[in-house]
Amino acid sequence: MSTGLNIRQDGALDFLSLGALVHRLDPGIIPFRKATECKIHVSGGEFNCAANLADCFGLNTGVASAMVDYPIGALIAERVRAMGVKPFYKQFKHNGVNGPNMAAVYSDQGLGVRAPIVFYNRSNEAAAQLKPGDFDWKAIFADGVRWFHSGGIFAALSPTTAEVIVEAMQAAKAAGAVTSFDLNYRAKLWNISGGEERAVAVLDRIVKNVDVLVGNEEDLQKGLGIPGPEVAAKSKLDPSAFFGMIDTVVKKHPHVKIVATTLREVHSTNRHSWGAVAWINGQTYMSPTAALDVHDRVGGGDGYASGFFYGLLTGESPEEAVKLGWAHGALLTTFPGDTTMATVDQVRAFAQGGSARIQR
Repeated sequence: MSTGLNIRQDGALDFLSLGALVHRLDPGIIPFRKATECKIHVSGGEFNCAANLADCFGLNTGVASAMVDYPIGALIAERVRAMGVKPFYKQFKHNGVNGPNMAAVYSDQGLGVRAPIVFYNRSNEAAAQLKPGDFDWKAIFADGVRWFHSGGIFAALSPTTAEVIVEAMQAAKAAGAVTSFDLNYRAKLWNISGGEERAVAVLDRIVKNVDVLVGNEEDLQKGLGIPGPEVAAKSKLDPSAFFGMIDTVVKKHPHVKIVATTLREVHSTNRHSWGAVAWINGQTYMSPTAALDVHDRVGGGDGYASGFFYGLLTGESPEEAVKLGWAHGALLTTFPGDTTMATVDQVRAFAQGGSARIQR
């Protein structure tokens, strides 16, 4: 079965993403109002995919982002290097007082009946100041990039970030790269930058340049302005509502070849049922369902996208690509932090029905 994608076989980079780099402060199961210490995770929806594809799957990846010359910037840059991702930075100088800054995300893990809580400090964020012309896309794409990726969180940061995505997408298409976009609709971010109406207008311009779209029913409705599904889902794991919206998506954006998402039913903070689906060039595919004991849910969706992209980039069948993404996303929820600690062998074993029996 053809995916409809024309993925080039060569290139200095297998995958390049564009987005904001952030650091996430994580007090574990303690809510912030009672916290006395935190772990620091380096993250960013677009970066997470590049990091996962490099560290777990062994691909050559890069990230284009803003970087600030102060200790938080140095901490983040070190983690980018450690994950094996090649950086393309627009450098900003910190004034020692109020920025520009690398954004902070605050996220406790919750426990049991207590859900995780996420909030931000993106005040005077360097990435929000990125604008067209800040990156030499012609030079970046000159040695070949097979796949280019960005997302809705970065698009929501400021009026100029969306324009950077459009500029980069057009350069990627001209250079022969497949393009993907994770809608990642975050109401908190769009609410301070024009709300749903602006989100639909902005994302419509971006998606005109996209081959592969990642997003669930809410993302499609609020991010693309697609009417709600005519078919009601029987459960959070029922893909009928998602698939019921695809005809409308493709009618609006006929160039889109693939739409994919995760399915997650949350029984408690630490117990989820997990699945994944994709519409690929007119055909529908669904993963098995797994019962997850979740350590840290942040980054699971990026984990799915990463494994799914890996399957497509390496010529796996659509069914196998969906399973690889599903398996990697599942494994990622068992690790602290937003990026992978899995190996490709672990992913393949789980995708083929592996178990949690001890490996001796």
